[in-house]
Amino acid sequence: MAVFMDLNITYTTDKKRLRSVIETAAHLGYSTVAINYVVDLQQKKQVSSSVFPGKSRPIKVLNRLTVVASDPSHFRPNAEYKAYDLVAVYPTTEKLFHAACMTFDVDIICVAVIEKQPFFFKRSPINGAIERGVFFEISYTPAIRDSTMRRYTIANAISLMETCKGKNVIVTSGAEKPLELRGPYDIANLGLLFGLSEGDGKAAISTNCRAVHLHGETRKTALGIVHTMKKDQPLTERQEEEHAPASKRAKIETV
Repeated sequence: MAVFMDLNITYTTDKKRLRSVIETAAHLGYSTVAINYVVDLQQKKQVSSSVFPGKSRPIKVLNRLTVVASDPSHFRPNAEYKAYDLVAVYPTTEKLFHAACMTFDVDIICVAVIEKQPFFFKRSPINGAIERGVFFEISYTPAIRDSTMRRYTIANAISLMETCKGKNVIVTSGAEKPLELRGPYDIANLGLLFGLSEGDGKAAISTNCRAVHLHGETRKTALGIVHTMKKDQPLTERQEEEHAPASKRAKIETV
């Protein structure tokens, strides 16, 4: 049985509305959602993080950070980033998109859906991101809200699919209200409009989302390993012999 996820529920300080969105997601058949905290450093606006108080239905809730980057200095991972289950970046220039694909330590790269894609997708960085296990996100809620944004969403999604061939793509809602959510099978069908095959459309809300979650766990664990490996370990007796000068080793061997 497929496990469906929506990795982009827009954070709001209205806890009652946030709870309602999450409970609606559970009712529609999603087993996991991610509350998305967006930081736009260019506009100096930040949504503060908070812990969601609870749910009335069995659904797992993750925390996600999305950084809107218009300058390389806007993305500098720190200890605060590690507190989030998922880290996404929304690059606003081709240069930053290339950096996000090739070097940024993120789980998700957001694709524009409320405006025309400001640059063309190129195969090299796309393939680089796929090899690194990074996923591209298409959010469908803007397409519901406005006919112009619907055209942008579909056009940008198709442009991406032509380059990535449907690989490493997730489809999320970006919902702010319960009525903006759609069921998993409706979204899988919506994927056909985005240029996804039937199988890729279903994967975009299930197995690919699971892979994103695992990538986030690995990213956090890898940082921990780097720090713990820095401590010097005492040499064993065998290692001491191997590191000893040749003259000393000769004496040891003749004893």
